[in-house]
Amino acid sequence: MNQHIFKERISRISSDHEALLALKNKPSFSGNGIYERHEYPILTRDHIPLEWRYDLNPETNPFFMERIGFNAVFNAGAIKLDEKYLLVARVEGNDRKSFFAIAESPNGIDNFTFWERPISIPQNEDLDTNVYDMRLTQHDDGWIYGVFCTERKDPSAPEGDTSTAMAAAGIVRTKDLVNWERLPDLISTTGQQRNVVVFPHLIKGKYAFFTRPQDGFIDTGKGGGIGFGLSESMENPEVKEETIVDAKTYHTIYEVKNGLGPAPIRTEKGWLHLAHGVRNTAAGLRYTLYLFMTDLDEPWKVTHKPHGHLIAPLKEERVGDVSNVVFSNGWIKDDDGKVYIYYASSDTRMHVATSSMEQLLDYCMNSPEDELHSHLSVKAIDHLIDQNKVFQNTK
Repeated sequence: MNQHIFKERISRISSDHEALLALKNKPSFSGNGIYERHEYPILTRDHIPLEWRYDLNPETNPFFMERIGFNAVFNAGAIKLDEKYLLVARVEGNDRKSFFAIAESPNGIDNFTFWERPISIPQNEDLDTNVYDMRLTQHDDGWIYGVFCTERKDPSAPEGDTSTAMAAAGIVRTKDLVNWERLPDLISTTGQQRNVVVFPHLIKGKYAFFTRPQDGFIDTGKGGGIGFGLSESMENPEVKEETIVDAKTYHTIYEVKNGLGPAPIRTEKGWLHLAHGVRNTAAGLRYTLYLFMTDLDEPWKVTHKPHGHLIAPLKEERVGDVSNVVFSNGWIKDDDGKVYIYYASSDTRMHVATSSMEQLLDYCMNSPEDELHSHLSVKAIDHLIDQNKVFQNTK
């Protein structure tokens, strides 16, 4: 009887898994003309290899039960190597522990499959309790750097408090995404750190970091927004002074906090940045994505910043473990100018939206900025209406 159950279940689950991995994705029509969302999520917990989840031996698992359960796949760093599109995804188990695993696609939009094993992150003396949200940077020095959030219990927490944590920027580097070297955590003088990104070039002979200083594990407190600072080395990374690049601002999509997503993309017009912004709502915090540009020679100086969000959660994207959230820490620019924006929805699943450098630069440089007052928003709309009237009258 048990053999029949095993065979029936493994046959059905294997068939469903193979069909999911082979599913072809397709773009949805873009109403905004800036990017195209793709119809299906590209990574979910159901994409996780069966051999990570099930004991495949009918003698020791006669009911073909899941021995190790997984809750979500989200917040992936991204890189293109050897003509393959690679995501370093955050995988969260049913035990709440997150780790990193690499998924590979031949085209960047579908057929993502995980490598044989998850990444084993080397440990420093102060062990990581939890790790997540790795940003990848292919640096001029020949290394690929991965910066991630390492979470540990707050040693100053009151006795009996088993939830208060501390966040720091953990750093690894690799040449092939297979062999990883652990470096010391980033040291800064501005409290805890999340959303830290290595800039791909040296500045005045120093390594540059985009940071997000914060007073506590969740609340940014006096942390003013996306920061920027320099370190003498990566072997002993320390930022002693941070300049705020993009400040959190009252009554905007980034009023509560903001943080850089992936490493910025260099263009002829400046550095293109993708970031997330967080605001309060009656239903809780809402995370959206936005773009801005900085100067080529001084990448801490903002030159263009369109108003509002670029991507916000829509339809099924709104629902998940942490609802009403989109988050990105990975994108890829192809040689032909096509851009793949990888984003997670509601801390549950991964999606892709595609655009081009031409479209994103047009959007970033020619869209109005947030003037921070309702009457000025109306003024911007009126200006566009007047422009269109002139155009229509000359046709």
